[in-house]
Amino acid sequence: MKRPHLKKPYSVLYPELSYDIVGVCFEVHNELGRYLKEQQYCDAIEKRLLDKNISFERECAIPHLFEGERARRNIVDFLIEGKIILEIKATDLLTKKDYYQVKGYLSSADKRLGVIINFRDKVIKPKRILNKI
Repeated sequence: MKRPHLKKPYSVLYPELSYDIVGVCFEVHNELGRYLKEQQYCDAIEKRLLDKNISFERECAIPHLFEGERARRNIVDFLIEGKIILEIKATDLLTKKDYYQVKGYLSSADKRLGVIINFRDKVIKPKRILNKI
């Protein structure tokens, strides 16, 4: 797909895996609705990822940024196939703080793609967050 306003050819990072992850999240949202707690959505996502044989780590700690930093300070909801950080929210609206949180995770973990999804929305709108490495 060509986009005239972009200098480089347009491409999606990890397209198939991203599609699978977002599909799982849509399934969970359709089944559970929008008024549950974040942990409940994460439990349902975990089950579906296992059913689809997608490898992941749940609530894994990001490496320390500096000497003396407290252990397990930065914990991502899901690290999927060692490539994509998936952060789940169940809040009225996403803020810049939420985006910066994922950007920080990406930078600390040296990963290129994060996806943040707010399950409180009537229709979920996955947000892709890129990290230039």
